Amino acid sequence: MTFLLDDEQREFGRTLDRMLGAADSAGAVRAWAADDTAPGRKIWQRLTDMGLFALAVPEEHGGMGFRPVELCIAFVELGRHAVPGPVVETVATAALLRRLGDPVLCARWLPGIAAEGLIVSYADTAYGPYALDAATADATFAADGDQLLRTTGGGPVQPSIDPARRLARPAADGETVASGPAVLAAAAYAGDVAALLTAAQTLGVGRRLLADTVTYVQRRRQFGVAIGTFQAVKHRLADALLALEFAQPLVFAAAVAMAGQGDERGGPGAASEVAARRDAAAAKVAAGEAAYGAARAALQLHGAIGYTEELDLSLWIRKARALRSAWGTPSQCRARVLSGTA
Repeated sequence: MTFLLDDEQREFGRTLDRMLGAADSAGAVRAWAADDTAPGRKIWQRLTDMGLFALAVPEEHGGMGFRPVELCIAFVELGRHAVPGPVVETVATAALLRRLGDPVLCARWLPGIAAEGLIVSYADTAYGPYALDAATADATFAADGDQLLRTTGGGPVQPSIDPARRLARPAADGETVASGPAVLAAAAYAGDVAALLTAAQTLGVGRRLLADTVTYVQRRRQFGVAIGTFQAVKHRLADALLALEFAQPLVFAAAVAMAGQGDERGGPGAASEVAARRDAAAAKVAAGEAAYGAARAALQLHGAIGYTEELDLSLWIRKARALRSAWGTPSQCRARVLSGTA
């Protein structure tokens, strides 16, 4: 099957790129890492006004229905511009609540996610003990086995390789809002959504790293010529590009597979659930490894300045490493692909 983005989808990505390019996202990332979330929240509100989070919310709650392909287009741009905050977690929460199907929970939270700029963090103990930006999010949910809690950041912020990713353990004494087998199924589905969107975000990070490095090697001169003319440099950049090019169709194939599941509680069947989960894991590991390779190439080809925090490049290098392990480490994703199960 051949899949190509249509003109409307491509324009959506270009519009997001232009908006974020004018928003000083690098400054927002640095401010977010310093506990000043105001610039990041302004960007978040612009994204909400453009309808990005409505792409994860059913129409009856003010959204556009679940649109995984369009979400992946958007998250590539979020990664390209290093937008801070729990963007993946907010959409994963919407996916969890939608799949859980509790009318009270959906009516309480989904309209705020779709149209009001609500920032929601989400953690699942199957993926790790920490929630992203739980201390500053408007709400935090945590899935622990067959229990779903509404909670808060219960401990100090944990160090992360990416300073803008502030991690904290959710408080253990949160309010239980749902329980039972339905929570297990909804949490597994939300984890797949989070893995897919992290893959798309990581792909955008890798593409930004490659683009900035290509620009640099064309400008940096050594022995009287641009270092980009050196064969070894060309080969390094070509390897990074090929890895990103191979990862991209896996990301969008996983989005198409996830779109085929529908919005119904429990999905249309176990076979499609397993296939979508496997595809999301494959996309996650491919995009993570590609972006990590692009980060290594960017660091080395920038030479000594690549190691400086003052260079904006460091924001993307650190994010590539952090996202590589978020919502599924490479080994976990590979095991999921090979087993074909959860």
